[in-house]
Amino acid sequence: MEQPILYMIIPCYNEQDVLPETAKQLGACYTDLIRRSRISPASRIVFVNDGSKDKTWEIICRLHRQDPALFSGISLAHNAGHQNALLAGLMTVKERCDITISMDADLQDDVNAIEKMVLEYQKGSEIVYGVRSERKKDSFFKKATAEGFYKLMQNMGTEVVYNHADFRLMSQRALRELAEFREVNLFLRGLVPLLGFQTSCVYYERQERFAGTSKYPLGKMLSFAMEGITSFSVKPLKIIIILGFLMVAVSIAMLIWAIVSKLFSTTVPGWSSTVCSIWLIGGMQLLCLGVIGEYVGKIYAEVKQRPRYIIAEFLDQSEGSAS
Repeated sequence: MEQPILYMIIPCYNEQDVLPETAKQLGACYTDLIRRSRISPASRIVFVNDGSKDKTWEIICRLHRQDPALFSGISLAHNAGHQNALLAGLMTVKERCDITISMDADLQDDVNAIEKMVLEYQKGSEIVYGVRSERKKDSFFKKATAEGFYKLMQNMGTEVVYNHADFRLMSQRALRELAEFREVNLFLRGLVPLLGFQTSCVYYERQERFAGTSKYPLGKMLSFAMEGITSFSVKPLKIIIILGFLMVAVSIAMLIWAIVSKLFSTTVPGWSSTVCSIWLIGGMQLLCLGVIGEYVGKIYAEVKQRPRYIIAEFLDQSEGSAS
């Protein structure tokens, strides 16, 4: 089979501490794969700078100057978020390569799994998911919340690959179809399974972050989960309807109880029950309004049709130094 041109897409946000080691390990992997004719010598490693405030872009430029045949770089005009940065890289290179593999810059994903993904592609898979084989190194809280997230997404009717993040191979054909999805609210873990091509999985053990700090603290993780749920499921709106019917049923039961109590003269003036009822109903109303507001906000973002990202600079050997 002809050697595929592989472009690696690495979103980077303030990754100056880990980037040199990432480039070293990926460079060694590429050199070995090219030497053994697994991938084409025209393959590239593309770092996408997502508006970093440190020296990330300077490091990317230096890597490109040192080895322009191997390292390329894309700099976004502003911080667009991980999913948009990843999409920017994929869409920029989709006509330049046969396959792409996306992974984070922190070296938690196994570099050795890259060859396994390429082999799965050569066997006929258009999409290959990198899936964690275990979560032994995660804390109890992180493991419980992560597994709970995948189960919740599945229960909400969203097709996701369990224990898969954004470490995946996509063929040029799959990338072209992904480009047809125009939504602003991106959740690639849910979008890619919608493509429906032949897929397979490569299992690996996720490592500890090599250096730097996580770019996904609890707050961002919760926001990401909400983004995924509301982007692919209307079940939260249906839950609001069910809650509405339940509250009506409870209200009718309370009305019957009040009438019966009045008839048998067993009513006792109470302040606590009244206040608790008001707080309960008020809280549920605010929660329901919040869920509805989340969907309205997404509609607002979609109808404006603003660009998801703006590329300020693209370092590529075939076009000199930058475009």
